[in-house]
Amino acid sequence: MARKKEAAFEIIVRENTDMLITYLRAVVRDTAAVDDLFQETMLIAWRKLDKCDTSRPFGPWLRAIAANLVMAHYRKRKRDMMLCDESVLDYLDQQIQHISERPGDTWEERIAALRQCIESLPEIHRDAVRLRYIEGDSARDVATHLKISLEALKKRLQRARNQLLQCMQTKGTLPESAS
Repeated sequence: MARKKEAAFEIIVRENTDMLITYLRAVVRDTAAVDDLFQETMLIAWRKLDKCDTSRPFGPWLRAIAANLVMAHYRKRKRDMMLCDESVLDYLDQQIQHISERPGDTWEERIAALRQCIESLPEIHRDAVRLRYIEGDSARDVATHLKISLEALKKRLQRARNQLLQCMQTKGTLPESAS
């Protein structure tokens, strides 16, 4: 019986790792903290696996564990700027759930539409998005690299996000109300 539990948990981890890391990176800046929160989420999930309702998807269950840990993380570190509150976590959870309902076996397959939308951006917007959100460079470093002001970068990223939102809505990946 223990081996079945381990095998089931291995599948859960494999299928949900990218989604959970994406979720955590969206709300926590510190990459070491993201790693710690991911590990802690998986440890709690392992301990509580017997209590999980297996008739329901695991993604929302894991995100609920992670959300509680994120809130605790920010409560412990009052000096750190909190990037979100519970309403932001709820909204993010809803959007991830929407993506999770798309066809595909893996998180990568489900976010293929986003990758296509990023590739369709004009080069100046695509470079800004890649450096800031994919590479994780600071806004100041991206502006320096692109040889533009910080304010120009912010405007460029705002335009890129709007174009990505429209593209994702056109592809049916996001509901029209997401804007």
